[in-house]
This record gives sequence, structure tokens and C-alpha cells, in this order.
Amino acid sequence: MEIAGVTLGVLLTALGLDVFLIPNKIAAGGVSGIATVLHYLLSVPVGVTMLVLNVPLFLMGLYRLGLRFGFRSLYGTISLSFFIDALDPFLPVLTHDPLLASIFGGVLVGLGLGLVFKFRGTTGGTDLAAAVLRTYTGANVGQLLFVVDAVVVLAAGLAFKSWELAMYALITIFVTAWLIDLVQEGFSYAKAFFIISGHPESIAFAILHEMDRGATVLSGKGAFSGSDRDVLLVVVNRAEVTRLKDLIRSIDSRAFVILTDAHEVLGEGFKPLAVKNNK
Repeated sequence: MEIAGVTLGVLLTALGLDVFLIPNKIAAGGVSGIATVLHYLLSVPVGVTMLVLNVPLFLMGLYRLGLRFGFRSLYGTISLSFFIDALDPFLPVLTHDPLLASIFGGVLVGLGLGLVFKFRGTTGGTDLAAAVLRTYTGANVGQLLFVVDAVVVLAAGLAFKSWELAMYALITIFVTAWLIDLVQEGFSYAKAFFIISGHPESIAFAILHEMDRGATVLSGKGAFSGSDRDVLLVVVNRAEVTRLKDLIRSIDSRAFVILTDAHEVLGEGFKPLAVKNNK
């Protein structure tokens, strides 16, 4: 099942690159961005170039990080390179508008990489490079990824002599990152309430008996007053948000309420917590 998920993710990523990004010279960071630049400068295949660039990264990863990346990472890296070159002759270029290409290419690549990560694989590239660099510098992986992608985008702008293409590449990077998070975390279908009130027992009782929802009592302490306070944590679906607000207001109109998105809620009353068999 996990290999099938990684394979689907790799296929979507290859489609995004072949149909939208590579034909429009959009080098949206990473190894694929470097390979796109080299493809136009040296007429070398993108997939083969990506594989060649990933070999030293994997060797460095094995040396600095050990075997923790596993079979799925090796499979994802090799299969992505294969699909990019194998599918390219048979796929149409759907648009030559760089804005449309940057958006839709980012969507497909983001969906694809999101699936690869969701099924615990990787496609090598700059995420592996950043992890290796971290062992030398100690810097945050996210910051290193941003720096590496920024360097690739700047290099592409210089190579193609077009800063507009570099800006379109930035759009793709943001769209891709957003889709990766969306695939892994899901849509924000639930809301979490943090309720600070002088009447926590009454509010909790009403939530339990009027809304048939659970509540968790957290221990808090006022920084200014120094007094102990109970903080209620309640998770509801979107349709119940207004009802809970009205309920809180009816009991304590001066309550302090923090409302935030809950991207994935597992357990009673929401999505069941599936037990994976790791054997």
C-alpha cells in the first residue's frame, strides 16, 4: 500500500514537471530546478540529470545519516527520474502561459510530493541535502531548504536571463509547499476552542450535555494575577462553531476564547485512529 502511494505521488510529480514546469523553463528550486536549467543549457535529459545529482546526495546521506531514509526513499528517487524521461515524449504541453504553468505545475507537484511524504517516502533532492547540511551547520532544515531553493531560483533567473521566470518559480514553490501541507494535514474541517472563563464547570457541563461533545480541562495560571485558572479545550466541527460561541456567551459573556484550525482530529466523534500493521 505504501509503495503504491509513493508511486502515485511520483507519477503526479512527473506529470507536473513534464506538462507544465519544464516546457516553460520554470525551475522551482531543488534538484528538478537544477536539472531543468541544465536541460536547456546542455540538452541533457531532466530525469537522468536528477538521478546523477541525487547519487552523491544519497552517498552523503548514508555517510552522515545512516540508513534511516530506507527503501521507499531510494525507490521514490529512482522512479521519479524514470517517469520524467519515460513519459515526456507522450505528454502534451497544456499551456505556454507561465503563470498558469507555475500554478498548475505547483498543484500537481505539491499533490505528488505530499503523497510521497504521506506514505513515508522521499524523492531525494534538496530535502536530503538540507538534512545533510544540518549535520554540519546545525541550522534549521526548513531554513536550509529555503536557502537552497532560493539559490536555484536565482541561478535559473541568471541562466535564462529572465527574472520573470524566477518570480514564476517562486509562485510554484509557494503553491507546492501549500499543497504538500494540505495533503499531509488535510483540510481544516474542525475547530479547536481554548476557553478561559470564571465559570469553567458550567461551560463544560453545557458542552457535555447540550452539545454532546467532550471537553478537556487544562491547568493554567494568569501571568499578571498569579491566580490559577482552568482552561477548557474543546474540538468541534465547523457546523458547531456558532452554537458553541452562543453557548459560551450565554454563560459567561466575558470569557476569553481562542479559536484555531484543527487540520486533523483522530478519535471519538471524529475520524477513527487507524492502527497500522508495521509487520
